[in-house]
Amino acid sequence: MTGGKESGSGYLEDVYVTDIGLTWIASRWMVVDMFDREPDRHPRPEEGPLAEWLGFAALAVDEFDRSKAAQLGQDVQRLLRSPLPDETIRTVWLAATHGTLDPDEHGMTARTWLRRIEQAWLARVRQDDPAFVPLPPQPVDKELRRAVIQMIHTIEEPLRLASEQPPCGVPATGLVTALERVVTEACADLGYRLLLRAVKTYSVPVPAAGETYGRFVALGERFGYPYWVVREGLNDRRID
Repeated sequence: MTGGKESGSGYLEDVYVTDIGLTWIASRWMVVDMFDREPDRHPRPEEGPLAEWLGFAALAVDEFDRSKAAQLGQDVQRLLRSPLPDETIRTVWLAATHGTLDPDEHGMTARTWLRRIEQAWLARVRQDDPAFVPLPPQPVDKELRRAVIQMIHTIEEPLRLASEQPPCGVPATGLVTALERVVTEACADLGYRLLLRAVKTYSVPVPAAGETYGRFVALGERFGYPYWVVREGLNDRRID
């Protein structure tokens, strides 16, 4: 299994892939049973929402080829090895999941939650390859950092309003600053996918005929994402 890359990662065969790595896990919030989101419903942890989410981490190994399955481990390590405050990591996670699973509500820090995701992923990987050792995260491209920060700024105000006043779920207060810090202090690739996930989660308008939509797509191409990673789920309808 190989590690992910910042750009040119060559996901050529992935016509139907709509997300990868940690942000693919986050996108599963839409299929989690509404009742399972209540932590008090389950007397045993193995029956509650945490178990369902950790199951997605294992499922990633079965859903994706080796390079994209490894992306999950790369993403988690980039956050864990970063100097980011725990609250920053929690904020971007809340935004990516529409606030449906807050580590705080389960007595965990965001980093503890990431370690549990990584453990579930590794356990599944080592069923097939007991000697597997994850590669360290790849270097960050500074030029791509600047490009993602610029992309955040193009949609900053509607994203801030949507994340701080969601119709449901825990608000992701301070999201714009949190995303900027992920990009500059952890990883531009992951920061961009977390931005995409938040924009999609909160249905922030990005009309298909507009300049912003084109910039979203072009930046995804620079990262070498599969075709639908950017396009699928964007609110690309024109608002009259």
